[in-house]
Amino acid sequence: MTTANTGDNSTAPADPGANSTASTDPPNPPPHRPWWRKMLSGPAALAYAVAVVGAGAGAVMTPLGDHVLKSLFDEPTCPGDGAACEGKNPQNQGCGEDAGTFKPTAGNPALLQIRYSEDCEAVWAKIERGSPGDQVTVGVTGGRTRTADIDYGDDQFTHMVTVPDGEFQVTACAVPKPGGKSTYERYCIHATEATAWR
Repeated sequence: MTTANTGDNSTAPADPGANSTASTDPPNPPPHRPWWRKMLSGPAALAYAVAVVGAGAGAVMTPLGDHVLKSLFDEPTCPGDGAACEGKNPQNQGCGEDAGTFKPTAGNPALLQIRYSEDCEAVWAKIERGSPGDQVTVGVTGGRTRTADIDYGDDQFTHMVTVPDGEFQVTACAVPKPGGKSTYERYCIHATEATAWR
């Protein structure tokens, strides 16, 4: 004898043929979550946040980020303000694009030269035929002096020194490393605002 299980509250599936009005369409799928909600949830959200913060910090540490920060605080820019060019790399500042060069053709064994950018209101010196350890210096009368060493190869240039408006005098020197490979002795060249910059 079979007895009914009164403790089972489950309902049996409806007989599809029992009700002729029952829908035969498949049930609607659950709503689809957008891709961006999946990526911005849980540990992934933390990873993206760390990546964004890291990228922002990295951008600030680059020369471009440094330039942006300075522009936000209205600091003078180079070129455009000679004082702002003091001590900076002329290549990074674009000062070499309009610069004139003074390079004597005689008595210049290390091919020493002085470069002058009117736009950047600055000068710098370059040595082209030196040896590792040799120095190149540039100084403006009444201004500053900059020195650079050849680390490798045979050339090097100094950072910029601001020149005053109007007249100026600049001196560049090639200084061989004591006991180094260069055979020339220390010598200097001189230029002014009236020099035939080429």
